[in-house]
Amino acid sequence: MSSLPTTRRVFRRTDNHNPGSSKLQLQTEPIPALTPTSLLIKVHNISLNYRDANIANGGNPWPVILHGIPCNDAAGEIVAVGAHVSTFRNPTGREKTRSWLAADEDGVLAEFVVFQEWAACRLPGYLSWEEACLLPCAGVTAWMALRGGLRVILSSSSDAKPARISAQFLSPPILIVNYRTNPEWHEEVLRLTDGEGVNLVIEVGDSATLVQSMKCTRRGGIVSQVGYLSKSGKEHDGLEALLSVLIDRRIVLWSINAGSKQDMDDLCTALDATQMPLKDIIDSVEPFQKAEEAIEYIWQGRQVEKVVLRV
Repeated sequence: MSSLPTTRRVFRRTDNHNPGSSKLQLQTEPIPALTPTSLLIKVHNISLNYRDANIANGGNPWPVILHGIPCNDAAGEIVAVGAHVSTFRNPTGREKTRSWLAADEDGVLAEFVVFQEWAACRLPGYLSWEEACLLPCAGVTAWMALRGGLRVILSSSSDAKPARISAQFLSPPILIVNYRTNPEWHEEVLRLTDGEGVNLVIEVGDSATLVQSMKCTRRGGIVSQVGYLSKSGKEHDGLEALLSVLIDRRIVLWSINAGSKQDMDDLCTALDATQMPLKDIIDSVEPFQKAEEAIEYIWQGRQVEKVVLRV
């Protein structure tokens, strides 16, 4: 049996937020020591989220550790376990790492990571590494935010992006609203729903878009705030209108911060049962060393589906 590695290649943030400056630095460093209850995981693939690009460019609204390791979502295999590990005494070789990292904790943009055993889940065996790495943050967030059986209205600043998605999911057809060409897009959503509004909104913008989302949510409906993609720089836009709309439409507003380990286990169980393929929601697979270019690609909003790194 080969000896365990002692060093790893890892990307850390430069925390230089000036336009055009390098946002990541590749370096070699010792692998953190394995504790009695931790796992050493060899990372195979990492999927990127807008949050990774936002933090790298200084846009995160919460505190971050200096020069931290980016990225939340990874899939890999356990190569060593601590002496007191019980859950993974006989690891399957297909595990995932934690789902909400890379701000006040180091993330997973590394060749090897060490996590406590409670922070890992077994992955569905039918998925490729590229597909499996989509699950921890983005997958669980969608699992927590959505309900089965709902028809989808997709909003975008581009007609091309949603058209590409619609072509993959033909039945029932996905309706499209372009918010750039239709600034009062909530009125179009109301028109598409015969004036009733939608049952559920997955909101990824700021307070201004949140108010519009509420205006096109049916009375008693739900708005799930799962992100903050808007770059308006006007964080308080729309706050004056927020309370009146919230009360008038009796909206249930809840925020989603990925999910728990149990939520992840439930998602993996459902995927195992349905054998649902995820390859159609991968935009591209890039080499590990192209991490900075991939994050910039996301920062520019050029991706349609998920961008994945191969370690």
